[in-house]
Amino acid sequence: MYVRRVELTNFRSYERVAVDLEPGVSVLVGQNGMGKTNLIEALGYVATLDSHRVATDAPLVRAGAASAVIRCAIVHEGRELLVELEIVPGKANRARLNRSPVRRPREILGALRMVLFAPEDLELVRGDPSERRRYLDDLLVARQPRYSGVRADYDRVIKQRNALLRTAYLTRKVGGNRGQDLSTLAVWDQHLAHHGAELLAGRLELVAALGPHLTKAYDAVAAGRSAASIAYAAKLGDGLTPDRPALERALLDSLQERRTAEIERGVTLVGPHRDDLALRLGDLPAKGYASHGESWSFALALRLAAYDLLRSDGIEPVLILDDVFAELDGGRRDRLAALVSDAAQLLVTCAVPEDVPAALRGARYDVTTGSVSRGE
Repeated sequence: MYVRRVELTNFRSYERVAVDLEPGVSVLVGQNGMGKTNLIEALGYVATLDSHRVATDAPLVRAGAASAVIRCAIVHEGRELLVELEIVPGKANRARLNRSPVRRPREILGALRMVLFAPEDLELVRGDPSERRRYLDDLLVARQPRYSGVRADYDRVIKQRNALLRTAYLTRKVGGNRGQDLSTLAVWDQHLAHHGAELLAGRLELVAALGPHLTKAYDAVAAGRSAASIAYAAKLGDGLTPDRPALERALLDSLQERRTAEIERGVTLVGPHRDDLALRLGDLPAKGYASHGESWSFALALRLAAYDLLRSDGIEPVLILDDVFAELDGGRRDRLAALVSDAAQLLVTCAVPEDVPAALRGARYDVTTGSVSRGE
């Protein structure tokens, strides 16, 4: 799989730009603030319908424009697919496949499989659990796009259930009758348990498959200085298996146990939206104990593990390294280059070309404000 062409209209700093890309290695060179990451971000949006930099769509649209458009021609197994996305802040985005409208934008997921490593990924190790849950769920969708619908259904249930809990909480504060609220809440319990069990089972299966790839990737990046491992940390407890009916029963039981606490706090306290991914170096948790270099290596290993897992599934994703090499010493640079040099398509961004190992200096693109041109 590779991106043959990407066109942007009113996306971030680009009023209009078109870039023709090739299989193999391409290096995007430009000073900070010139728009290298904006181009990468647009590809990431096609792959995930989300930005790795901001939580809302509004910043993606160029100042003064009503909407932004991303067009991406993707070649997979000799066949080309054109994906078009129109981003309209405050409204539903629109999508087209081969110029035919689709009912929902998420129907394009799977057209572009991509793994992106960016400086923001340090938050996978040092940040909140939400960062690690997002990493898992994005990878889950990349492997099996149907999980996009599972995520959407689960998020909808949590939103509705939290609204009901908030109502029950406010009613309780003024001494009102909670019976009707709790009766309605029971219906949403069933939905939460059903969709939550499906999402939880998918995450458990994913972590089991990802673990060996993570250990191998960290060992390669860090030259065997420590053993890295991951485990799924569920609020339901340890020892869970991806048995969907059993998980559904466990979620229902836990909802019953926490009902009083949920009403007292006005928020859903049970479900995979409260879980975490436990990262360890040797016997210690990476968060709080890993050095800056170890944290950076762990974050990189998480992305490389995702890349290797997709490849083992028979999926050849596009790999993107955004401003990575400036943060690595010479040894880590060379080891990383050896790990990724055979990617079907590798996009590397940098401010200083010399930061990129010689083995990865492929086609060059010079990025300046609002434009991208093929370099020499």
